[in-house]
Amino acid sequence: MENFRAHLDKFIKINDEEYASILSFFTVHQFKKKENLMKEGEVCRSLFFVSHGCLRKFFINEKGVEQTTEFAIENWWITDTFAFERQVRSDFNIQAVEPSIVLSIDLASQKVLLEKYPVMEHYFRMVYQKAYAAAERRIRYLHEFTREELYVQFSTQYPWFIQRIPQYLIASFLGFTPEYLSEIRARLRS
Repeated sequence: MENFRAHLDKFIKINDEEYASILSFFTVHQFKKKENLMKEGEVCRSLFFVSHGCLRKFFINEKGVEQTTEFAIENWWITDTFAFERQVRSDFNIQAVEPSIVLSIDLASQKVLLEKYPVMEHYFRMVYQKAYAAAERRIRYLHEFTREELYVQFSTQYPWFIQRIPQYLIASFLGFTPEYLSEIRARLRS
């Protein structure tokens, strides 16, 4: 879990003993490609840190189509924040896009962790602020950009996603059909 330590070090200063203790609050999981970490309708019990791999959060709309709302790659967190904080049933699914190694923490453990290590309160605040800022930017892009501009912005800002994530999932995230995304990509290549 070297990358978790490196990620923490970007935000807070802790020694090796503190890190070992902090890590003990988390559980390590391995997930296969397309394996679910959480399903819609289940109580959201965990907050997930991606150590290796890629996860996505999605819901199934009224037409039965999967709508991806979020991706998480190495050093990113993912959960249904509303459901996790309230310990209620989630409206989302969380699934591995590729084989993944994930750290998870439940709400009770997180509360004890924050009491024992107040510096982790600062860490989580910084992580949530960055995530909130990214969500605000995405909302603006959805309202301001044409579909083609939205794809260009996404592929420019996150080029590694274009390489790693199947096109149909990128289309789902951007609110396109896979066919429409193919048309956009063809236009941009010509």
